[in-house]
Amino acid sequence: MASTVDRSVIRDAHRMVVKVGSSSLTGPQGGLDGFRLQALASSLAKLSLGGTQVVLVSSGAIAAGMVPLGLERRPKDLATQQAAASTGQGALMAAYTQAFTLHGVQVGQVLLTAHDMHRRSHYVNASRTLERLLELEVVPIINENDTVATDEIRFGDNDRLAALVAHLVDADALVLLSDVDALYTAHPSRPGSSRIPLVAGAEALAAVDVSSAGSSVGTGGMQTKVTAAQMAVAEGIPALVTSTDQVHQALRGEDVGTLFTPVGTKSPARRRWLAHASSATGRVVLDDGAVEAVVRRQTSLLPVGITRVEGRFRAGDTVDLCDERGRVVARGLVGYDAAELGPLVGRRLVRDAALRSGAPAPRPVVRRDDLVVL
Repeated sequence: MASTVDRSVIRDAHRMVVKVGSSSLTGPQGGLDGFRLQALASSLAKLSLGGTQVVLVSSGAIAAGMVPLGLERRPKDLATQQAAASTGQGALMAAYTQAFTLHGVQVGQVLLTAHDMHRRSHYVNASRTLERLLELEVVPIINENDTVATDEIRFGDNDRLAALVAHLVDADALVLLSDVDALYTAHPSRPGSSRIPLVAGAEALAAVDVSSAGSSVGTGGMQTKVTAAQMAVAEGIPALVTSTDQVHQALRGEDVGTLFTPVGTKSPARRRWLAHASSATGRVVLDDGAVEAVVRRQTSLLPVGITRVEGRFRAGDTVDLCDERGRVVARGLVGYDAAELGPLVGRRLVRDAALRSGAPAPRPVVRRDDLVVL
């Protein structure tokens, strides 16, 4: 089965996002492992010099700061995490800069927060910056800005960040690297466990246990990688999960790791942002007729189909659209403040009456151009 899996989508990608985890960059005693980092940089530099546009999402700032601060394990409190990130981020970028420069490749640091993805103006600005870096043949090295991120507002792990970056730059492929060489039918140490070379849909994962936690220096596990891969393939971007030790073979399209094949097609950038990167500030609950209209016929949402409004939001904010059972069926940019929308719940918009009275013309709650079905 494995020999029939076509990996050319990875080998031939023009623009690729590669994510590497903390455990792949650190040694047994903690701190950066210069040999492993240089080996990764060598493979990615060769890819870049061959004409592929490479974006690297790299963990490791907190891990790199642990040794200078005398920490034996990843800190659990936010303040110490931020201190370690502040100490380690400079060392991490210095090591990358030196490693890539040996091959004549320039790198640039990009630190992102969840706010940069949630807010549309910041998202667009980040996209423009990354596009310009790639045009200048610079390899952007992206990390979450752990120094200022908070527990309440953060990506949670760099696997998810990598998938969002793949959406942001309209990548052709996403490669997720860690210390595990592939997705297995069970824990790799269990007798009878075997590598899964290909995942062609969510049903292929029904009987697979991906609940193991991440390493002592990282936040991710196989579950976060599977989730990130699914985010990518939903937007038509193939994803490969493999180990950092196998990155050279992976980039050449050899049969390593687990390849997730696309289950959807790329949607417009605005809809990608709405579906995956925006943060909902409230919920609008719809009756069955409105769910049918929004999901099946993809019409604008009108007040008549709303049964209740939850949360505080302002016009222009992102809200989740839910059915009566609480399941999120769509997401969109709302046209009313929550307080303004409440009295309109269940009412029909009568345009002619509004025009006769001189009032502003009624508007949809969510326009179909500002809405994405989930």
